[in-house]
Amino acid sequence: MSIIETVSDVDNTFLSRRELTCNFAGLGGKLQKLDAVDMVTKEFKLDGKVVIPMILQSHVGKPGITGTFYVYEDEGLAKKHINPTIFKRLEKAKAKLAEAQAAEQPAEEAPAEGDAPAEAEVKAEGDAPAEEAKEEKSE
Repeated sequence: MSIIETVSDVDNTFLSRRELTCNFAGLGGKLQKLDAVDMVTKEFKLDGKVVIPMILQSHVGKPGITGTFYVYEDEGLAKKHINPTIFKRLEKAKAKLAEAQAAEQPAEEAPAEGDAPAEAEVKAEGDAPAEEAKEEKSE
């Protein structure tokens, strides 16, 4: 059983977009817009298309969410039709997600950083004979 249930799927030829309305069962209060976009993209096989989450609406007393998404072939057309504030919010959410992922990566790479000083010591030891050779030539 799928978590996503399609309520309506309209092909709006006038605005050159596909309008999807879906119910997400059991995800009330847990679903983020970018996660919903990923789920819809996978469910409807929309790779390479621009999926814009317009509305995610929760229902009082029910654990479900209803979402409306616009699917465009071209990002330029989407930016002409949709309020720029929506794109700013999406970019802000993507930046926050990327920042969180970047914060997790240095914690995982900490052992690799521990190896770096050992390499620096090896280089410093390699430089020492060269410095001694310079001092001998100057004498």
